[in-house]
Amino acid sequence: MDLLIRLKILFSPLFTPTRIFILSFAGVILLGALLLWLPLSAGKGQLTFVDALFTSTSAVCVTGLATIDMGKDLSFTGQIISLILFQVGGLGIITFSVVFFGMMGRGISFKEREIVQSTFLHTPRRDFLPIMKWVILSTFIIEGLGTILLFIRFSFDFPAAHALYQAIYHAVSAFNNCGYSLFSNNLVNYRDDWIVNLTVMGLIILGGIGFIVQFEVASLIRGRIKKLSIHSRLVLITTGILIFGGAACFYLFEMNAMFRDASFQTSFLASFFHSVSARTSGFNTVDVGQLTNATILILIILMFIGASPGSTGGGIKTTSFALLIFMIWNRIKGQDEVNIFNRTIPKEILSRTIAIIFASAFSVCLITSILLLFAGAAEAPLQSRHFFVEYLFETVSAFGTVGLSMGITANLNGVQKLAIILIMFAGRVGPLTLAFAWSAPKKGITYAEEQVMVG
Repeated sequence: MDLLIRLKILFSPLFTPTRIFILSFAGVILLGALLLWLPLSAGKGQLTFVDALFTSTSAVCVTGLATIDMGKDLSFTGQIISLILFQVGGLGIITFSVVFFGMMGRGISFKEREIVQSTFLHTPRRDFLPIMKWVILSTFIIEGLGTILLFIRFSFDFPAAHALYQAIYHAVSAFNNCGYSLFSNNLVNYRDDWIVNLTVMGLIILGGIGFIVQFEVASLIRGRIKKLSIHSRLVLITTGILIFGGAACFYLFEMNAMFRDASFQTSFLASFFHSVSARTSGFNTVDVGQLTNATILILIILMFIGASPGSTGGGIKTTSFALLIFMIWNRIKGQDEVNIFNRTIPKEILSRTIAIIFASAFSVCLITSILLLFAGAAEAPLQSRHFFVEYLFETVSAFGTVGLSMGITANLNGVQKLAIILIMFAGRVGPLTLAFAWSAPKKGITYAEEQVMVG
């Protein structure tokens, strides 16, 4: 007993909340890879370990990129394992443990509280456990409603039991912003279907705005609070602008290309669907590889921005993008402070925003370079130019935990798959979080200031 106490005292400082958060994801990924690697998970032949690791990482990091056909290459058991992985990955294993122990009446450690609060809340709150219960309860309620709507539609195409299974899988995948589908062509067959499009879009948006925003909106509707926080207002406004702006750009850039002979319904649904899906989920109703260059650029921008903090999505987050725009606008006006809704944003938050955006852009450039360097046999530059766009798109999709692809995922070699695995993991936990988790904090030293020219 004394030995266990001594070991706990010895190793406790090594397991900081940030490291526990990262290791929890890594542990679930490794366990999932081992389970998917087993013959019982294979639909045809046994998966290679790299493909099993890639699939597990993509599921836990709720990305949706796939080197295999989820509906054919995985058995029913393998599909259920993947569903559990992106459900756990969307909420976090520690969230489940905290809520479970809270309901059992057991105490919650300070480290667990700090991890979950930093994951879902913009500021620490006293009503911590009720919010965590809300996270779990709202997740299953929203997924349940999505399942019912999708089941109604799928029941016209499949037997009842199979339709229910498809509805559950796609509802959970959509809410957790994963984008995994059991259909070989994703949701292309339903691009004109209002029920499927609106249901999946609704699930993606609700999963992508963040649980604290859901909680505050629900509290406002029930009259428990008088107004939303600055965070929630910023998230909702930015999300709305990105959805409508992205849809408008998608339609304008494709109206003389992919939508040339399409009906208004098809164009309308596809534009809004991909504007929503591109930031967080990765479901697709059109062939992404056939889109124009301008549309590809818009999708890359949307994927890089990603979802909102405290959600199941990745990217630099909507709030970081909004704060960057405000910082630039205030600099143009000659103001040092960033004021939003009669509140001043702390400079520490602004500095962190710049660091996150820079670290994210650097990570994308690094992984894209690796994909290009290990692309295999060299071709003439003009003949291989398309690889640059495809690899950049794939990397940003992986970083933003989106899952859209121009069709090259299955053709990646071993080194390239490992590079995408790394950027998916970094995109889910955050590149700065991943970098700072293993560095010991040091007290900064301040010297005399001296000017440096910039800009």
